[in-house]
Amino acid sequence: MTAVTDTLLHALEHCGMVEIDGLHAFEFALDEDDNLHIECIDGRNALHWEFTPAQIQAATFDQSLQSWLIKGSDGEHRLVCIGDVFSGDNEDDDADA
Repeated sequence: MTAVTDTLLHALEHCGMVEIDGLHAFEFALDEDDNLHIECIDGRNALHWEFTPAQIQAATFDQSLQSWLIKGSDGEHRLVCIGDVFSGDNEDDDADA
């Protein structure tokens, strides 16, 4: 759960997954200029969103839906920051293997 006093930037820095408009993003990142890039696949369509630091700062938290409202160049979007997620990797824990 995200506290009301948090900023979206803080929430993004501490979450493992983002949902945008009901779609789970396979990748999201803040670049060196703090622009937010989100990518996901909807069926066969690759979708990409980019938000500026000003748009991130202006985002508001909707307490009732536990999500953030952010306005981009193409309209308003709902973001859910999901804290702990599990990920797999191909790295073996055994150094002897």
